[in-house]
Amino acid sequence: MNSPNAIRAILAENIVFNSPVLTRPLVGADIVSAVLAASALARGVGGQYVAEYRVDPVTTVLQWRGAVQGHGLESIEILVDDTAGLLLERTIAYRPLPAVEIFRDLLYPLIKDIVPADLWAY
Repeated sequence: MNSPNAIRAILAENIVFNSPVLTRPLVGADIVSAVLAASALARGVGGQYVAEYRVDPVTTVLQWRGAVQGHGLESIEILVDDTAGLLLERTIAYRPLPAVEIFRDLLYPLIKDIVPADLWAY
């Protein structure tokens, strides 16, 4: 698993992270790196990227398959790089919803103290 510092090294300072488990995007390398590291912990060991599509010189689409507590979990990610090759925007979609809910419940205690409370519910 990557540490927040290792993840931060590939992020643009003003990265935008769009996730279906939060009510609005996260902005900034410090908070996004912490959340991405915690997300990997919540998903646990295993899973793999099964497809990668280069859309244009700065945009990549990744497909991931894994599991959370033994339940299949899949994602599609859209990654946009800046001119320096750092990650400027990450948008992720997960399925199926029951597995996403398990993942969100596991993620909450890991990041509840770093993500504002209004990002968890309306």
